[in-house]
Amino acid sequence: MANRLRWPTRAAEPAPGSSRERGAAVEAAARDFLVRHGLSPLASNATYRVGELDLVMREGDVLVFVEVRHRSASRFGGGAESVTRAKRRRLVQAANAFLGAHPRLAGLPCRFDVVEAEGDAQAPRLNWLRDAFRADDC
Repeated sequence: MANRLRWPTRAAEPAPGSSRERGAAVEAAARDFLVRHGLSPLASNATYRVGELDLVMREGDVLVFVEVRHRSASRFGGGAESVTRAKRRRLVQAANAFLGAHPRLAGLPCRFDVVEAEGDAQAPRLNWLRDAFRADDC
């Protein structure tokens, strides 16, 4: 039992209709989409002092850190454009914290993906960007 992953939890359920609830719905849709495409979920909303990882998945022997970005409309640009250099740096730092907390996964190759979600949070249109950025690009 000591080798089991800890699943970060939230203290309370988000209020109905809140931005947190919409975010949770979009992240659940992204997770389900990725599972249908062969990835296995390891953690969600893994929060560390340096940042949060929306989803941590595994695809074969590759550990995949997934940032989920939702836009209600594309006129503000796609979700990937909102993952700034500073945000990428925080994601890499959070990924390092995750690997420090789960050393048995630390030897796996890692990848950073972005899932863009657009439209209604309950049924978003999803666009999966594999290998959206590299840790050394930050």
